[in-house]
Amino acid sequence: MQIVIPTAGRGTRMKNLTDTVPKNMLLIKGKPILAWKLEALPAEVDEVIFIMGYLGQQIKDYFGEFYAGKKISYVVQEKLNGSGGALHLAKDLLDENFLVMNGDDLYLKRDIENISKYNLAMLGLEINASDKFGVIGFDENGNLEKIIEKGKVAGFALANVGLYKLNKKFFDYPLVPIGNEEFGLPQTLVLMAQDFPVHVEKATDWFAIGDPEQLEKAQEIIEKFI
Repeated sequence: MQIVIPTAGRGTRMKNLTDTVPKNMLLIKGKPILAWKLEALPAEVDEVIFIMGYLGQQIKDYFGEFYAGKKISYVVQEKLNGSGGALHLAKDLLDENFLVMNGDDLYLKRDIENISKYNLAMLGLEINASDKFGVIGFDENGNLEKIIEKGKVAGFALANVGLYKLNKKFFDYPLVPIGNEEFGLPQTLVLMAQDFPVHVEKATDWFAIGDPEQLEKAQEIIEKFI
């Protein structure tokens, strides 16, 4: 199975840490974030497709054509136009079924394995701070119904954490603009969910690395994501 990992952004919240290094290549205990992520992928994943942008050659130089027993492919994203736009760049390289994963977040292998079992699925983590995350709205069967904007839900909610199991029917649906000339993958997936059930899987754990403080915290907790 293939997995698409968008890595094109600079990561401005990392401040000067990304002046000369792409965000996804910042080090956790001496190893790039992306290396930890690839080494934790299930055996079923046999190809990784990186969507590259800012200082992307560093990613290509590090991982080459094979890494951790997986084929590595690369696509260049010249204009940052959202998660939906990034995925469309990989369309011609993809088989019928594939995964998509945020490039700078840590996921548990068991959660990746669980979501891989479904035809269509997305991962959510129960939180009590929905003002920072897009929230997944789902029906009584546990299938995707809508994506709710940040700050629109009070109390406990299921945050979208950027891990999806998709198929190529996704590309039959129009990209949904979300502002700033960007297109959202989950918003397009909501359109698809009107025709096909999209299972919402609850994550066991998840950790986003978005700023220097979170990068520092990742040094302490990385072992649980191996």
